Parts: sequence; C-alpha cells; structure tokens
Amino acid sequence: KELINYSCFRYRLAGMVFPLLKDWVEKNLGGSLEHKVTSRASLNISDVPPSIANEEFLQDLQTAKISYSQDAEARVFRSHGHCLNEIFVIREGMFKRVPDVVVWPECHDDVVKTVEIACKHNVCIIPFGGGTSVSNALECPSDEKRTIVSLDTSQMNRIHWVDEKNLTAHVEAGIVGQELERQLSESGYCTGHEPDSMEFSTLGGWVATRASGMKKNIYGNIEDLVVHIKMVTPRGVIQKSCQGPRMSTGPDIHHFILGSEGTLGVITEVTVKIRPIPEYQKYGSVVFPNFERGVACLREVAKQRCAPASIRLMDNEQFQFELPLFPQFKGFDPNVLCVATLLFEGDREKVLQHEKQVYDIAAKFGYDF
Repeated sequence: KELINYSCFRYRLAGMVFPLLKDWVEKNLGGSLEHKVTSRASLNISDVPPSIANEEFLQDLQTAKISYSQDAEARVFRSHGHCLNEIFVIREGMFKRVPDVVVWPECHDDVVKTVEIACKHNVCIIPFGGGTSVSNALECPSDEKRTIVSLDTSQMNRIHWVDEKNLTAHVEAGIVGQELERQLSESGYCTGHEPDSMEFSTLGGWVATRASGMKKNIYGNIEDLVVHIKMVTPRGVIQKSCQGPRMSTGPDIHHFILGSEGTLGVITEVTVKIRPIPEYQKYGSVVFPNFERGVACLREVAKQRCAPASIRLMDNEQFQFELPLFPQFKGFDPNVLCVATLLFEGDREKVLQHEKQVYDIAAKFGYDF
C-alpha cells in the first residue's frame, strides 16, 4: 500500500508516515498519486521575463549607495506570495511579469532616497517583507510597462530601543517575527503577536496587512499593539508627532496605514507595545459531538469574558483533514464531531484557575479529552 511521508526536516512532522492521508486526498480532493509532475530542481532562466530597467534610475541608486540586483532568481523570489495560484506559477515556470530590479535599503533614510529616485524616474515600487502575502499583493501587473522595483526590507531588522518603563519597543519594519520575539526575550519581553506566518513574516508586513495573531484574546491584533508608525510615501514621510498610544484630536493616521498592503507607501519603523514573557503556558483541547455544540460553548465562553489566549474551533471538515494525520481519537462520531484547541498563558495559578473555568463551561455542552 502506498503511504505519504513528510520528508521536510524543518518541522516536527519530519519523517512521519501518514497511513490515511492518501485515501483522504483521493476521496475529498479527487487527487491521485498516479498523476505525477516532475518538479523543477532549479529556476530556468529562460522562463523569466527580461528586466525592463530604467538605466538612469539604476545610476542614481549607485550614486546613493543603495544595493540592488537584476538577478533573475532574486527577482522571481520576490514576485509572489503564498497563494496557491502563485505557487503553481512558480512550480510551472509560467511567469508573465516579475520585478525588474530588487533593492535592499538598510535604514529609513535609504528608503526615503529610493522613493525619491523612483518618483524622479517614474518607477513603480512594491514593498517586500517576508513574502507570505495571501492577497496577491506582490503580483506584478502583466501590462505594466514601467520599471517595477521590489523594495526588500530584510536589511532593516534592528531594534532601536526598548523602553522598560512604558513597555514599548521601537523596531525597524523588516525584522522577521520570530527574530523579533527572540531578541525581545533576551530582555525578558515579548509582543505576544503570533500569526501563523510568524517564522517568515515581518513587523512591517503585519502592519501593512492588519495582521491578527493566535493569542489576540490577550494581546490584541496588530492595531492594538501599534503605538507609532513611520511610513515613506511619494509625498514625504507620514508619522505622528509623538509616541503616545492615543490622541483625541483629529483622525488617526494609523487607521489608513494599517491594512494598506503597500499601496500607499513603505513602512520603515514601528513602535509596539511589549509585555513580560508569561510565566506559564498550557495547551489543551475540547471535543464536541457536533459543530452546533462547539459554537454554543464558545459563545458561552465569550459571554463570560473568559477566553484563553487562544481558542479555535475546527469544524468537521477541518477535523477530517486532521484525522489522517493523527488518527487516534475516541468517543464521538468522527463524521460529525468538532474540536476546539486551547492555549492558556500567564501566572501559573491564574492559568490553572482559568483552565478550570473554561473546562467547566465545556462540560455543559458535552466533551471528551
């Protein structure tokens, strides 16, 4: 019997064999292991559209001492996010348009210079953070005749300062989430913002996409964590005049920067709220006989204002996908049950009290651990 094996060694699933996954794929997706397409071991340069470079723009970049490249692989790498259609294009080498130039500014001032030069030569800029976009925001318009520049913020990855009295940190926008948490943890702090893309996505990307994190019930979404944003636009730098978390006069400029997806400018620096690393974490799960019972339980948890750091309800369709990966379960009918995953964190005593409160509520709706 053919089995599916997870061969990547990046995650804990490495080397695991999934005995039921093949049948699930064939039944639910109509897929077949008989249909095989050989993946490409490397990029075929002839598949990549040639760079349409504005030479005067490149000369001005050199004068400003800003690093750039027209390398085909560098351009393709920054031409896509993580949408399924984008992954298919990469796999099949069906490129219609990719960035013509990749630039690597190293600080806010470099971004200001790059944008000014781009405006001078009528060049398009697409900001690039971690490349995890699922909104096609990195896709280059196939009919665009001007030079398209991918502005990669990866070199802007420093924490400028940490204010332990006000519990804030001022950070460059290109830092990857996992690295941000690692550096903050050295001082005993965290942001608590953990989107699923955390190991790849950047702070600037979180702001640009109005990101939500797994532990938003305690820490909030990115808009709740942001204190100050600095963004470079074709008309100049936009930022508040102070580092205060809230102002009562006039509209809040953060409201149109958050979620702008790179269409209005390049986010260069962000001040965020931080917290001491929680003393204790505990994971758990609750199984309900059906989706309706699960929804009712989560509504009661919300009504009593006792949601843990993370609580997620998977419907039966999602559970059916998980089942081939982890087939051990007991109790309810696997064709109708649903599962809620839980994460509690904070002081140990409070976590244990919180856990009991949530499980007491779950008990009213029928559950099995």
